Amino acid sequence: MTHADPESSTAHRWYTRPVLFVADVKRALAFYVDTLGFEKRWHEGNGAGGVCQVERRECEIILCEDAARRDRGRLFIELTAEALADLRRVLSERAVVAQETWWGSPAIRVEDPDGNELLFPGFISGAIR
Repeated sequence: MTHADPESSTAHRWYTRPVLFVADVKRALAFYVDTLGFEKRWHEGNGAGGVCQVERRECEIILCEDAARRDRGRLFIELTAEALADLRRVLSERAVVAQETWWGSPAIRVEDPDGNELLFPGFISGAIR
């Protein structure tokens, strides 16, 4: 096997965005934007379509309305200590239902209206890990 010289190779980036299936994209948008503080980046059909993207910092999520899909997704989102403190504040101020759980490490679990899970390492009232 021949190995390329890292100095002469072009670095390739794999850009990923999870797709979460939702029953009502407008309801999902309200949750992610109004409740969790994401921003809407685009919405197909000039805002009338069933697919859109939300973003908060570098966390991008595509929401896809599909009544036939009943499966749920799970995202593991690691935050800096400052971002985790901000998340705790947002959850508290907006009375977001969140649970302390374990998923390989202590985590905060937030569920969207369609049952998709967002897991953030760290406890609601404790320190990271």
